[in-house]
This record gives sequence, structure tokens and C-alpha cells, in this order.
Amino acid sequence: MNEYKNYLQKENYSETTINSYTKGAKVFIKWCNRNHTTVELIDYKTILKFIKYLQRKNNTKKTIKHKIGTVKIYFKYLLSENYRSDNPIENINIKGVKRIINYNLLEADELEDLYYSFETDKYQEEYHKYTSKRNKVIVGLMVYQGLNTTELIHLELEDLQLYKGKVYIKSGTRSNSRTLELKSWQVIELLEYVKEIREEIKVRKKVESERLFIPNNARLGNTVQRIIEKLKRINHKVTNANQIRASVITNWLKQYNLRQVQVLVGHRYISSTERYLEDDLENLHEIVNNFHPIS
Repeated sequence: MNEYKNYLQKENYSETTINSYTKGAKVFIKWCNRNHTTVELIDYKTILKFIKYLQRKNNTKKTIKHKIGTVKIYFKYLLSENYRSDNPIENINIKGVKRIINYNLLEADELEDLYYSFETDKYQEEYHKYTSKRNKVIVGLMVYQGLNTTELIHLELEDLQLYKGKVYIKSGTRSNSRTLELKSWQVIELLEYVKEIREEIKVRKKVESERLFIPNNARLGNTVQRIIEKLKRINHKVTNANQIRASVITNWLKQYNLRQVQVLVGHRYISSTERYLEDDLENLHEIVNNFHPIS
């Protein structure tokens, strides 16, 4: 189990999550031993018996979903260490868990309008011009790449691959790493930001940092909030940064398949991406029946 803990630490899980996941793995291993199988040999049908066992213990569907999620992570570890060549639990999910419905989302053209309508030249004071241009770069990463505040905070200069027109997003406690394409106009503005604007802000703030955006940490969270207030004046539908991210994900799902969007957004579980599907009730039932075998 120490090897599994080391794996989770390398994946940047918090100590609390590591304890929860290792506890869940121990419960699963113990159940396998009692049922004359091992984690290396258990198959799909036997895993269904494990889920039935959890149901008989009077766990709620939400609790069962969480326990299955911890086992999925354990199988991911087994795959990485070549203890298994497949993940028999990968496509299993639990029906009946309350689904998050996203309302008041922005269309792709509305998101793009937020970027193009974000003014940077109306300020007389030079420093305000610099910060407004920095803020427009942030808006671009929100409306085109769907980055959240935490990801913006952790971006570093080395994550930019401007000669390739790409940006690398590190893995987080709940997300996978990925490399995303930048729009051509974003590359141009990022070049100006890195070479000129960021240097001026560094001098004004008297800081040295490898982080892309200055100021950073909690103060960047405040900056994002001020950006949102400005975006609300451009489009009254805007509510917060989470709504913008949800809008980006939902629009991606109209262009790409579920797995592609999962990679783009960095979700560790396909079920996280499925929450953003915009289906009518009939189509939703069909999806549930096809992909969620557990009732």
C-alpha cells in the first residue's frame, strides 16, 4: 500500500484524499480476498458483485459512486505499474445520483464577444493600461481554453509554448494535465504580455516570480473577480468564472466527443464531463441505459 501512496503523492493528491483512497483500496482488496479473487484477476462481472455488496450495506447512491471512484483510481495505479492490462471498472457509473444542470450558459459567440469587447486602451494612466492588457490575456484563457482561477494562478512562464501556439496546464488535485491550443491572436497578445507588460508590472510591484500572472495567489483571485464584474457590463448574463468555464465545456461538447472534451478540460472521470451534456430527457435515458449498467 506504500507504493500506492507514493503514486497518489506523485499525482498531487492531498493528504486527506490519499488517506481516503488508500482506505477505499484496502476495503476492495479485503473484499476480493473474501470472494476468492485478487485485484490483478478480478473481472467485470465480479466487480458488479462488489457493487451489489455496497448496495446491501445500505450505502446511498452518492456514497457508492464515491467508493467506486476510489476503486477506479486504484485500477489506474495497477495499470501504471503493469499489474493489469485493462481497467474493468472504467466505464461503470451509478444511475440515480443527482445530476448538476447548468442554466444560463453563454454561446460560443457570446464568449468570444467578451474577449473582443474587453477594452484595454481607454485608460490614461500607463500602469492601468498594462493591467488591463494582462486582464484581457486572462479573459482569453477563460473563454477559449476554459481555465479556472486555480489553473490561472499556477500557470508559469515555462508552461507557455508560444512557438507552437500552445499552453501546458499542470495536473491539480482534481484534474489531469493537458496541452491546449491557443488562438493565433492569443499568441500575439501573450508575446506582448511576456516581453513587455509583465516586466513593467514586475518593476511596479517589485516582485520576482516565475508565475505567468502578477500579482498572484489570492490576489489573482481578486483580479479575476474584478474581471468578472467588468464582463457583466459587457453581457448581463455573466454571473461568475464557473459559469464561463461551464459554457466553454458545453460548447466543446457540441463539437467534440465526450472523451475528447474530458481531455481538453482535464477531468479525471468521464462522469465529470457528462454533467455538462445538454440532452433532452429522452436522450438522457438512452445514454444512461447504454453507458451506466448499474441500477
